[in-house]
Amino acid sequence: MDSHGQDEQQVVWTVVDSDIGPLLLAATTEGLVNVVFHATEPVRDRALARLASRLGAEPVEAPGSPLLAEAIRQVEAYFAGERRDFRLPLDWSLISGFNRQVLRELASGVPYGTVVGYGDLADRVGQPGAAQAVGMAMGSNPLPVVVPCHRVVESDGGIGGFGGGLETKRRLLALEGVLPEPLF
Repeated sequence: MDSHGQDEQQVVWTVVDSDIGPLLLAATTEGLVNVVFHATEPVRDRALARLASRLGAEPVEAPGSPLLAEAIRQVEAYFAGERRDFRLPLDWSLISGFNRQVLRELASGVPYGTVVGYGDLADRVGQPGAAQAVGMAMGSNPLPVVVPCHRVVESDGGIGGFGGGLETKRRLLALEGVLPEPLF
């Protein structure tokens, strides 16, 4: 508790290496709250400043924290091809409303090795015709990889956009067997 009798938010983070580059993982006592692609120092610093602002607590680097241990294990197992789904407590506090509804459906309803169209995902949450809004929800996903926005593609077979970059999306889809491995 802080000096005003309020529970103080705790935010811990670390950077892990992966096949798609360094990933920043951040967690609270509620669960994993943020995954950030390409976590070089400048990207990491911006992400941590955003987290501090949004969550009201200064993130603390703590690679050995029990709050991060299982997330680190599962992310490493996923990239090693040993895990197909994530079973982690998630802190959804960085997202709300329609975006949260869409991301929760994505997390629970689009399994490893499959893809879904933006429009199909809109239909699943009872918002037919909201494909563009689903795209915006994917772009605001604070938990990419764990909440697999890379599995959302265009209805015409196009790969669609991706906040981590199209090459990252291709590599994740190749890891899951949806696309062939890149040649180089």
